[in-house]
Amino acid sequence: MQLLKDRILKDGVIKEGHILKVDSFLNHQMDIKLINEIGKEFKKRFSDANITKILTIEASGIGIACIAAQYFDVPVVFAKKSQSINLDSDMYTSKITSYTHQRTYDVILAKKFLSSDDHVLIIDDFLANGCALKGLIEIIKQAGAALEGAGIVIEKGFQQGGNILRKEGVRVESLAIIDSIDNNSIIFR
Repeated sequence: MQLLKDRILKDGVIKEGHILKVDSFLNHQMDIKLINEIGKEFKKRFSDANITKILTIEASGIGIACIAAQYFDVPVVFAKKSQSINLDSDMYTSKITSYTHQRTYDVILAKKFLSSDDHVLIIDDFLANGCALKGLIEIIKQAGAALEGAGIVIEKGFQQGGNILRKEGVRVESLAIIDSIDNNSIIFR
């Protein structure tokens, strides 16, 4: 998606450790016009799938998933990274290790929001090692739901998450795949 690639080149910030910050337009401050185009692109790419739910993980995937969901006309559910007293006790659970935060989370989703009748599209902002997606896929499996695919805004193609998931048969549609980040330069696939 050229609009997204142009914006990454214009406003993305490269940090040590191959970290790409896109917080000025994607996951801290959000450019709604851009994210609206991202939502349209996900609908186009998954127009052949019978999506009944969009699943993401808190927090940075939620806004993107919500805007995309309006094109699919389906609800968004998101896995939470922490338990609170107002959550139901009947939960799906999975462990996810965050590349960016260097931390492992127990993520949870109330069982009442995902069932074996659902056809699920995962939406997330980044794909690096694939840990978040694998955790969400585990929750989908626990529910007995059908995984229709994963819509990723930015994939770090130089990390193995996307390749591993595709080899496992997961349909991964990434709007921008970065093959390398070197010397303050971004190379797209």
